[in-house]
Amino acid sequence: MRKNTWETDNKSISLYETNSILVTWKAQRPELKQVYSQVLQNVQVRVDLAMKAFFRRVKAGEEPGYPRFKGKGRYDSITYKQFGIEINTGKLHLAKIGDVKIKLHRPIEGKIKTCTIRRTPTDKWFACFSVEIGDLPLPPWKDGSVVGIDIGLESFATLSNSEKIDNPKFFREEERALAKAQSKCDKLPKVSSLRRKATKVVERIHERISNRRNDFANQVSCQLVNRFGVIIFEDLDIQNMLKNHHLAKSISDVAWGMLVKATESKAAYAGSKVVLVDPSHTSQMCSRCGLIVKKDLSERIHSCSECGLSMDRDLNAAINILRVGMQSLLRKSDRSPTL
Repeated sequence: MRKNTWETDNKSISLYETNSILVTWKAQRPELKQVYSQVLQNVQVRVDLAMKAFFRRVKAGEEPGYPRFKGKGRYDSITYKQFGIEINTGKLHLAKIGDVKIKLHRPIEGKIKTCTIRRTPTDKWFACFSVEIGDLPLPPWKDGSVVGIDIGLESFATLSNSEKIDNPKFFREEERALAKAQSKCDKLPKVSSLRRKATKVVERIHERISNRRNDFANQVSCQLVNRFGVIIFEDLDIQNMLKNHHLAKSISDVAWGMLVKATESKAAYAGSKVVLVDPSHTSQMCSRCGLIVKKDLSERIHSCSECGLSMDRDLNAAINILRVGMQSLLRKSDRSPTL
């Protein structure tokens, strides 16, 4: 309706208008009455957010990418807002659905604001709660060392103390199995039970890669916040880097953004601090004398003609990241008001 109204009348319909029309739709289509009212309203919200994001991209001059319609087979989650849900012993009551057995991973603290029921492509079901809690006491500042971290493709991460974390390359490990499963799926008739079974195999491989990558990022981030008081990363524009078609697959596989987000989340509770710095010249600058030494990506050794420093280029970058991050922290502390 929103698409047709814009194309015929050049008019944008608001979220409020679609919510008011929802009553008419429920009268015209009795099957909508089987769905809890707040779940239907949340669908309107999702469409509204997608359209707003589309028009924002158009105004910004980006490639807008029109929102993709999600049909019955592609709609994999529903959201309850505050009401219509209740947790009993070993069961989750969902309005218009009933009691569903659950495995509660940990007690829910605070006031439940939303509950999203999500289905994975391999038919696993999850209930994700967002809750409102009071102000958390700030954790005590951790007495720990400071580290700069250069994230890359050759090594997943290089720390300024000379430690390296190997790149697990989860997608590369599964690439052959995925290609074989995808090829088998493509050869089958599109509308058939065999095609559906083959599709599940492909989805299972994708899910396995995703789970391993997510587990790895969480384990590494946990180790970092347990060891260091200040953790400094480069503030990389990963979406822009993905435009390099020669490296896009490897960059997607290594999941730098997942590591940074996981570290930031854990640091808030562990008493550590995460700092993001400008990545400009961190790989090219000499960490001893500051001279800019131009290097191709294929050059793995930093050699400075000015001071004679020779070391691994990733370690040189990690030391520069550490220095820039500490300078940023010192500038911020200088600007802090004194009592």
